[in-house]
Amino acid sequence: MTEMYSADTTQELTEALLQSYETEGGINHLHGSTLPSRDAIIDIVRDIEALLFPGFFRDEHLSASNLRYLTGSRLVQVYENLVVEVQRNLYFDLRERGNGPGEQEVREQACAIVEHFFRSLPALRDILSTDVSALLEGDPAARSREEIILSYPGLRAIAVHRVAHFLWTHGVRLIARMMSEYIHSRTGIDIHPGARIGRSFYIDHGTGVVIGETTVIGEQVKIYQGVSLGALSVHKTLAEEKRHPTIEDRATIYAGATILGGETVIGHDAVIGGNVWLVKSVPPHSLVTSEPRVNVIPATERENMWSYDI
Repeated sequence: MTEMYSADTTQELTEALLQSYETEGGINHLHGSTLPSRDAIIDIVRDIEALLFPGFFRDEHLSASNLRYLTGSRLVQVYENLVVEVQRNLYFDLRERGNGPGEQEVREQACAIVEHFFRSLPALRDILSTDVSALLEGDPAARSREEIILSYPGLRAIAVHRVAHFLWTHGVRLIARMMSEYIHSRTGIDIHPGARIGRSFYIDHGTGVVIGETTVIGEQVKIYQGVSLGALSVHKTLAEEKRHPTIEDRATIYAGATILGGETVIGHDAVIGGNVWLVKSVPPHSLVTSEPRVNVIPATERENMWSYDI
């Protein structure tokens, strides 16, 4: 069994780490609990999911008789927790800029953002209902709304994205990124919170889907697994530019397609085939395929392929 460090060894190792904190300062955060908490954000996301889809998450004993009480108590809980984390996000931004309002003003700003968010929840539920309907109507394997809400990773990724996008557009960007990366780790679907996505959005299967920050997606768009909507160039100087494509209404993008560039527009009602690579715009109603060569060999010829003399 390894012996415990001596006091001298512990002091030596501590000093070495402290020296590293000074020389490698870019990966330290030594300002106390002023960053949003990852664990708290995950809990908040799960509570928001329960508010958006009552009876599906966390409410094992939800009924008509206790719905009002459980909804109200959860609202209070999430409100208080989210205000704390939004304050931390705002303080972080102020420290990065080196100026800004005082503590009371930051608290009031955080409360205003969170209240605005909660007032938006009925409208957000209306949009999510169209997302569920798109999956139910578009996927022959889907048998009920309940199945979709409980088991489709695409819907969960979309729901959390819509929450994160609200926070992103209201200046709470660190928390928005934390939410999007949490759900990315859970679903394999990576949607930047800055992406603008219309109603009735459909992600089927979903694993490996990547949607970049400045992507704009219209209504009734369908996307399958492995699709990337990315940037043609990743230069830091383009951070404030539109780098990702625009997908117009009712377009369908099949598995493995890669569409790049801020000036690339996929026209409405277009169909992009699997494994297509696009860096130019496509007119409405287009069908785009890569048409790889496929050889179909009958069974008899296949057997002859493997017979030879030694």
